[in-house]
Amino acid sequence: MTTTDRFFCADAARIRGDSLAGTAPRGTVWVLIEYRGAWPTNGYDGIDLDPVVKAHVWAAAHAVRARIFLIRRLVRPRPEGPGRWAVLHYERSGAYRQRWGTWSSDQDLVEIAEALRSPGHLDEPPVVLVCVHGQHDICCAVRGRPVARALSERWPNLVWECTHVGGDRFAANVVVVPDGTYYGLLDPASAVGVVEEHLAGRIHPDFLRGYTDLAPPQQVAVAALLARFGPAGRHDYTVTGTARDGDDWRVRVELHAPHPTAFDIEVHAHRTAPYRLTCRGPVPSPAVAYEVRSIHSA
Repeated sequence: MTTTDRFFCADAARIRGDSLAGTAPRGTVWVLIEYRGAWPTNGYDGIDLDPVVKAHVWAAAHAVRARIFLIRRLVRPRPEGPGRWAVLHYERSGAYRQRWGTWSSDQDLVEIAEALRSPGHLDEPPVVLVCVHGQHDICCAVRGRPVARALSERWPNLVWECTHVGGDRFAANVVVVPDGTYYGLLDPASAVGVVEEHLAGRIHPDFLRGYTDLAPPQQVAVAALLARFGPAGRHDYTVTGTARDGDDWRVRVELHAPHPTAFDIEVHAHRTAPYRLTCRGPVPSPAVAYEVRSIHSA
């Protein structure tokens, strides 16, 4: 198979016009481990670590439903010295907590388990992750690496390349943590604009996949309000109620500024026709997509 006739899931998703809204995976805790060796297809599960340490870290992360990402700086030649690790928490109050450490030996990573049990520090700068995990899906590398380069040139202290974040067909994917905001279908120019606006407290709906503390229909509801009323900060909208009737959802969302306002958003879920969701997935599968039926003031 030549490059011209090879299947690329991100190209196919753009041609189909796949909807981004409601595709951010759930999660409020993240473990980041700087790993300068080759990244295996299954990320953390496949790296060469002491089996006891590896299992201990995995069990501690699993207990709090934390996702583990391998990370690296976009620096050539490869940096020397100890690697870094981090545990990042998003709290329901909207507070963000981070705890960072370094590791030179596998045993140093045991500290991650303790960090998962402690709150960490407030007021740390956000972390911008760009999925470039080509061993998992080629589109993540082809589309993610130029985005990582552009963002790293602008914010060298905030940006890390990372392993699989989910949603390969939406590459390039960018995740801002610990506030848990997923963006997709980015290129270098749009990525710089999106992150610049995000850091300024203005989240736009155009490339937004969703907020990871919300269920998919709730993500869709918030994105619909951003589309109707314009960009807003990460916590300007709060989901205060959700009711489900089969494939239909009613989501109540409150806007806090400039004046308190509540909205009821009707969201309908449906399965798409089967298609290949990833470059490596040979069997077509349906996806769940969402349609906003109405928006009313509550």
